[in-house]
Amino acid sequence: MLNTKASKLVTFFIVAAALLVLPLVLQATGSNSWVRIVDIALLYVLLALGLNIVVGFAGLLDLGFIAFFAVGAYLYGLLASPHLTQNFPAIAAMFPDGLHMSFWFVMILAGVLAGIVGLILGFPVLKLRGDYLAIVTLGFGEIVRIFMLNLDRPINITNGPKGISGIDPVTVFGHNMGQRLTVSLGDWSFTFQSVTLYYYLILFFVVIAVIIAYRLQDSRIGRAWMAIREDEIAAKAMGLNTRNLKLAAFGSSAVFGGVAGVLFASLMRGVYPESFILMESVMVVAMVVLGGLGHVPGVILGALVLAGLPELLRHIAHPLTAMTDGRLGPEILRQLLIALAMIIIMLLRPKGLWPAPEHGKSLSK
Repeated sequence: MLNTKASKLVTFFIVAAALLVLPLVLQATGSNSWVRIVDIALLYVLLALGLNIVVGFAGLLDLGFIAFFAVGAYLYGLLASPHLTQNFPAIAAMFPDGLHMSFWFVMILAGVLAGIVGLILGFPVLKLRGDYLAIVTLGFGEIVRIFMLNLDRPINITNGPKGISGIDPVTVFGHNMGQRLTVSLGDWSFTFQSVTLYYYLILFFVVIAVIIAYRLQDSRIGRAWMAIREDEIAAKAMGLNTRNLKLAAFGSSAVFGGVAGVLFASLMRGVYPESFILMESVMVVAMVVLGGLGHVPGVILGALVLAGLPELLRHIAHPLTAMTDGRLGPEILRQLLIALAMIIIMLLRPKGLWPAPEHGKSLSK
C-alpha cells in the first residue's frame, strides 16, 4: 500500500514538473507556434472533460457541444472589445473609454450563461436517447452557429462572418498577458512569451477541471449518471430522478464549454463563426470516444492525441502538400487522421485507448 502511494506521489511530481517545464523547452526552439499548439490542445482537453460529463458519465450523445464553446467566446468578445461601443451609441455614452470588462468577471458570467443555455437544451430532449438525441443536439449547435453568422443585421451584434476582433488579453496580477514578461534575477533574466503565459493560465483551468471531473465521478450524482447510462429504466425503478439528473449533466457540461470559450477568445484575440462548425463538435466527441468513455485520464489522452498530432502535421505536411499540388492540405490530413484513428481504435480497442477499469479488477487492486 505504501509503495503504491509513494509511486503515485512520485508520478505526480514528475508529471507536474514536466507540465511546468514543457512550454519553456518549446519556447527555446525559437518558435512560438509549438507553444500555441500545446495551448490549443489544452483547450480541447477542457472541452473533452466537459463533454465527458454528458457522453461519458450520463451516456447522452451530444453533437452540439461546440455551441456552448461559442457562447463563452462571443460573450467575452462582446464584453471585452470595442465592438458594442462602436455599434451602439447608447453603450458608447455609458462607457466612453470602451467596454473592457474584467476577464474574471466575464469568465463567471460565461459559465453561468452557458449553464443556462445547457439547461434550455436539456429540457426538450429529456425523453430522447441515441440517434434522436444526437440529431436534435446537432441541430441546436448549427442553430447557434447560424445565429452568430447572421446577427449583423438589422442590428449588428456579432458582426456576422467578419467576427469580432480587437479582444482584450487577460490581465493577471497587473500584467497584460498579451505582452512578454521578463523576469530578472541579478545578471540572469528570462523572457516569457505571451503564448507561454497563456499556457500556464489554461493549464490552471485544466487542473481545476480535472479535479472537478474526478469529484463528480466519485460523487453520488456521478454514480447516478452512470446508472442512467447503463440502464435508465432500472435507474428510475431505484428512485432516481432521471429528469433532474439529465438536466444537471447538460448544465454542468455546458459550463466547461463556456469557460473554454472565454479562454479561446482571449488567446486568439478574436472570435469568428468558422471556429464553431459541426466538425469541431464531432472532433470533441471523437476525443472522448477515442480516449475511453467516462474515464478522465483516457479522455485527456484522447484530447491530446487528436488535438496535438493534427496540429503537428500542419508543420510537417508541407512536402506531402506540395506533392499533391495543394489538394491534400494540412486540414484534410487532420480530418483523415481523425477518421483513421477512430477506425483503428474501434477495431483494436473498442473501449478506447485508456478505458475505465472494470469494477472487479479495480476492487481487487
